Amino acid sequence: MPKKMIRIGGASGFWGDSRLGALQLVQAEPAIDYLVFDYLAETTMAILAAARLKKPELGYATDFVDSAMKSVLTDVMAKGIKVIANAGGIHPEGCAQALRAMAKDMGLSPRIAVVTGDDVSALLPDLRAQGVTDMFSGEPLPEKILSANAYLGAWPIVEALRQGADIVITGRCVDSAVTLAPLIHEFGWQPTDWDRLAGGSLGGHIIECGCQATGGLFTDWQSVPNWPLMGYPIIECDPDGSFVVTKAAGTGGLISPASVGEQLLYEIGDPGAYVLPDVVCDFRHVRMSQEGEQRVRVSGAQGSAPPDTYKVSATAIAGYRCVGSLVLIGPQAAAKAQRTGDAIVSRTRQMLKGLGWPDFTQAEVHLFGAETLYGEQARTGDSREVMVRISVSHKQREALELFAREIAPAGTSWAPGTTGASGGRPSPSPRILPLAFLLDKARVDVRIRMDDQQHPVNLPLHHGQVSSPAALSWPQWRENAEPQQSIPLEALAWARSGDKGNISNIGLIARRPEWLPLIAERVSTDVVKAYFSTLVKGTVERFYLPGLHAFNYVLQDALDGGGPASNRVDPLGKGMGQMLLDLQVRVPQSIAREALSARAARPIAADDAPAG
Repeated sequence: MPKKMIRIGGASGFWGDSRLGALQLVQAEPAIDYLVFDYLAETTMAILAAARLKKPELGYATDFVDSAMKSVLTDVMAKGIKVIANAGGIHPEGCAQALRAMAKDMGLSPRIAVVTGDDVSALLPDLRAQGVTDMFSGEPLPEKILSANAYLGAWPIVEALRQGADIVITGRCVDSAVTLAPLIHEFGWQPTDWDRLAGGSLGGHIIECGCQATGGLFTDWQSVPNWPLMGYPIIECDPDGSFVVTKAAGTGGLISPASVGEQLLYEIGDPGAYVLPDVVCDFRHVRMSQEGEQRVRVSGAQGSAPPDTYKVSATAIAGYRCVGSLVLIGPQAAAKAQRTGDAIVSRTRQMLKGLGWPDFTQAEVHLFGAETLYGEQARTGDSREVMVRISVSHKQREALELFAREIAPAGTSWAPGTTGASGGRPSPSPRILPLAFLLDKARVDVRIRMDDQQHPVNLPLHHGQVSSPAALSWPQWRENAEPQQSIPLEALAWARSGDKGNISNIGLIARRPEWLPLIAERVSTDVVKAYFSTLVKGTVERFYLPGLHAFNYVLQDALDGGGPASNRVDPLGKGMGQMLLDLQVRVPQSIAREALSARAARPIAADDAPAG
């Protein structure tokens, strides 16, 4: 008989997350059944690839072994908790070997399975010859690729669990797969149980970023208690694909439909066609409701057949870049900082020309404290403390070493009040270019290794076709004769923003369902495009999610290449949701009074463990 409910704890949202997550979740009562970790992003894969070039035994998320598992492995084994992690990076076998060695030293012998096959770099010569191009830019694949990994799905992990693994280590897989796999395994879901697979994938999407589901990054951050002891998420999953989001008793954080809803909208595009290897999800009709203190029930995900292709995330080195900074103090600090940054770039450009070297491939000057990201919306041009950040890129490392030497002289050469160069001379680093393309699943040789034996994995193929569903209509706003006033959008909505390569998305949830038509009218795609005119170079799309009373805005060509390729202060679009919430919108005075009154009445939480 299938179990009635499975408890899964999400202990990590990225490589470098707090070691608190694993300890907290393993000690939770009632006990969790599975402990899952998500470590990988495009930037992380590039870092791991570079690390393995220097030391062949590396290439995996060392935190998983040295910190997380070292602290909980004894309890995990004693309690029978299964562990699934994509900590293998580009060297999952190396990760497993390190974990086995540590377990042996602790007198433990877990059965460790390794999923391989995501590394498809050996196929690149054939793919170039076939004319495969980057799916976003349309450019041919570069000759020199640093890494190329297919986003595998849940079924290889399911096979490892079926064979009796206590711990499953994967390389690149979609973030949600580490959560979907145990649900397939425990509930006996079939490859065509589309709605259940979509629900399980949504559960994985909610917890894949750790505390972002439990009050982290929440718009109403003042209302989130006890930041020092933030609770990591636990989902209690039912056989129908619905689940409850909660956390360990006594931990900090906040679980509400708004905080969990923000995480649903994080880093998605079209919510009606969220493509994963195992299912295409439709999240538009997902509903969230409070089910007791610190418990939110999530239901309503729908699914359909996925295509027979994997998305491949690849990285290439596109020269080098270097970032330096200075602080300027006093009257007209912003003007002094801008002139200083421009002078450093101009001086080094003249030096490059004198040496017969090419110009920088990119040079950016940004000011912290003067709101240069806001463009015409900036309000702090008269700040008296400003940091100037100069970011330059070049094909030659030597050119950037020359640039790095020319930052400190600003302290005696130009503007009064120049300081803050005590961090030392910056060092050039490789500029990593992210790429992506599609690859037939049949060309990927996925295998499980456990107990010194390898087993091929036969993956289901469904011949699905991905297309955006018909747009849904929202209730229209009706203007009336009532006087109006301007208030910040934040009084009407919650927001969360993120990235996918060079695309940023901003999810907006109406604080009250009846305010959604007003938000639709006042925050049109044209308004958003104009508001971000200094940042967004492409189009802006909007998608409606009636289940959450929300919109998702997708901003194309918004992040200067995105991730490791971007010279932006905010290369991942983390701040764009906060920026949009500051947009002033005209609303009827009755709504303004109601929204501002509710805003003023929001509770102010405290930290239970104050510093010092």
